Amino acid sequence: MPFGNTHNKFKLNYKPEEEYPDLSKHNNHMAKVLTLELYKKLRDKETPSGFTLDDVIQTGVDNPGHPFIMTVGCVAGDEESYEVFKELFDPIISDRHGGYKPTDKHKTDLNHENLKGGEDLDPNYVLSSRVRTGRSIKGYTLPPHCSRGERRAVEKLSVEALNSRPGEFKGKCHPPPTPQALFPHRWADVWGRAGNGAPAGLTPWPLAVAPYSRHNDNKSFLVWVNEEDHLRVISMEKGGNMKEVFRRFCVGLQKVGVSGALSKHPKFEEILTRLRLQKRGTGGVDTAAVGSVFDVSNADRLGSSEVEQVQLVVDGVKLMVEMEKKLEKGQSIDDMIPAQK
Repeated sequence: MPFGNTHNKFKLNYKPEEEYPDLSKHNNHMAKVLTLELYKKLRDKETPSGFTLDDVIQTGVDNPGHPFIMTVGCVAGDEESYEVFKELFDPIISDRHGGYKPTDKHKTDLNHENLKGGEDLDPNYVLSSRVRTGRSIKGYTLPPHCSRGERRAVEKLSVEALNSRPGEFKGKCHPPPTPQALFPHRWADVWGRAGNGAPAGLTPWPLAVAPYSRHNDNKSFLVWVNEEDHLRVISMEKGGNMKEVFRRFCVGLQKVGVSGALSKHPKFEEILTRLRLQKRGTGGVDTAAVGSVFDVSNADRLGSSEVEQVQLVVDGVKLMVEMEKKLEKGQSIDDMIPAQK
């Protein structure tokens, strides 16, 4: 199991006050929602697969928060977790996803032809384009909770399906390397990465952190199996042709690299917020921006379709490139700062 004592039912012999974690210095969504009263109410519940409240919150207890990004601080172990622990998950999801309610229905739109523009983002400013998503396979518990047998079953099912892909998706599968080879500079960090890595990192190698990866022949379409999700699907290429990247595989979580003077502008953060975008370091979360190159992606995940999310990135990056060009000429961009979307 992911954690040493989360399944220890002997702890129910102790008062909730004695088991309730100290969250006084935490900065994550779980810590904002989980009160002592809620802990008392939910701590003896578990899903049919045996996932408990302490399983849900342990990653957020171990990882107080992130200096730049407010982490979620909890994980679901299976589909039923969202119902059994809904009094915890519902307000966290609402807080994280802009008021998304339990009664809301997530939209989906995988018709790439509905995307307007995105094929001509200036490659002098947009270094690479990527669209990615995580997907779960129904009938299996989720990676923070799944067993060795389940991981092997997910791997077998996924590899068989991927190897049958023809045409531009034809490629090769690559079994996981050793942990040190996969994370040569960050191996120690893998075992307690803020927000989402710890549950997988504490399960047996190589069925946990090590993904079974598969990419097509030109390495523009990549799938990781058994990483933080059952499947992590990525479409990518160098340059600014987001329309082609989105066509290749219509999924959600888009990132585009931008660089230069705009990143140093005092209103850069405000501009991103108004465009409903977010930035990370050059190599993604937990990395620094090298040479003023940032990884920019959509801030929203729920409540909008794949096309709508990519459209936000395309329109936002196109505007930021125009701002960058004006700043390079020493011109003001005050009249270009957008209204809140």
